[in-house]
Amino acid sequence: QVQLDESGGGLVQAGGSLGLSCAASGHTASRLAMGWFRQVPGKEREFVAAIMWRGHNTYYADSVKGRFTISRDIAKNTVYLQMNSLKPEDTGVYYCAADLEPRKVLNYRPEDTIYWGQGTHVTVSS
Repeated sequence: QVQLDESGGGLVQAGGSLGLSCAASGHTASRLAMGWFRQVPGKEREFVAAIMWRGHNTYYADSVKGRFTISRDIAKNTVYLQMNSLKPEDTGVYYCAADLEPRKVLNYRPEDTIYWGQGTHVTVSS
């Protein structure tokens, strides 16, 4: 069993920065592919960024490339999302996600069962 504990988020003006963190616990935590998704009311949860368990390979949605950075502290089983140059359209609930199968984080399908964090709100005002 894996538990994901998120922190960070909040309210920021457009152009500002925020950081999120997600600590994973459980006997397989060190081998998880981890990532971030976000969701706004009435829309499906969308992929934001992912990092593989060794921390060498990172992936981003086109909408956040060059502005967001995902990183990982392997010793702490914690993944971070640094969000810069935030835009109002970045507003949403951000969820940490993890699974032993990288495909499920990179190409999540609604029928997949993966581990989710509790979600944290990010609001970017214009």
